[in-house]
Amino acid sequence: MASNLSSSIPFLLSVILILVVGTNAGGIAIYWGQNGNEGTLAQTCATGKYAFVNIAFLPTFGNGQKPLINLAGHCDPTTNGCTKFSSEIKSCQSRGIKVMLSIGGGAGSYSLSSTDDARQVATYLWNNFLGGQSSSRPLGAAVLDGIDFDIEGGTTQHWDELARFLSQYSKQGKKVYLTAAPQCPFPDAYMGAALKTGLFDYVWVQFYNNPPCQYSSGNLVKYWNQWTTSIPATKFFLGLPASPKAAGSGFIPAADLTSKVLPAIKGSAKYGGVMLWSKYYDDQAGYSSSIKSSV
Repeated sequence: MASNLSSSIPFLLSVILILVVGTNAGGIAIYWGQNGNEGTLAQTCATGKYAFVNIAFLPTFGNGQKPLINLAGHCDPTTNGCTKFSSEIKSCQSRGIKVMLSIGGGAGSYSLSSTDDARQVATYLWNNFLGGQSSSRPLGAAVLDGIDFDIEGGTTQHWDELARFLSQYSKQGKKVYLTAAPQCPFPDAYMGAALKTGLFDYVWVQFYNNPPCQYSSGNLVKYWNQWTTSIPATKFFLGLPASPKAAGSGFIPAADLTSKVLPAIKGSAKYGGVMLWSKYYDDQAGYSSSIKSSV
């Protein structure tokens, strides 16, 4: 009995290790929409590489402005040209991929002037991209899975209220997922209050274009731990550029990511995976293919 027991211990340990590692297996989130040469939405989802696709961006909204989507060279929203993506959104969702509308961006014209403004924006998003009704849905009849907050400018106020108004629509049926892409310096200058609400499902922290907390500084893990222990979100993703050309700084070579960075952060129970900017740059560099098995 003793010999049989001792010989089975390594096997049991290996099973436990597989279970633990499997529990923290993550997915890849990708931003699509800002380059007409990155393939269609359906093609993006058909690669099998991505668990989340953020349609980027709705860069104009709030403060009395007429909301306007901008998908670069993919379509012209002023002629209802983006409604063609309705069937592609549904195709992505049929594969189990969550498709979000990303609002904001680095070069948008957006802000929230009041609580009522936040309520109006939430109503617009619900009726035009989520489960509501409108005669002018920019992406057609498809119901997106939720809203991604990529707030990098405008006001620092009322984003928490927008999150609350949007989350209330989950009571009307299909869950409205909320995601966010804050900068890695903690707390985020624009979304700090919103992220503390506990309403966000997935947070992909941008560990690029922020030298103090990105990989080259040696502080990435410290900031990762601060994010994952301080903000009550369901899962966190390591946000990275998909190639050196995708951002001013912060690119991590695939070998370093898989052998050094991911092993250091995957121990977190809130580890969700990796977010990449963007589909176009991922096509050029093949980054997701290089890291997918390790994420």
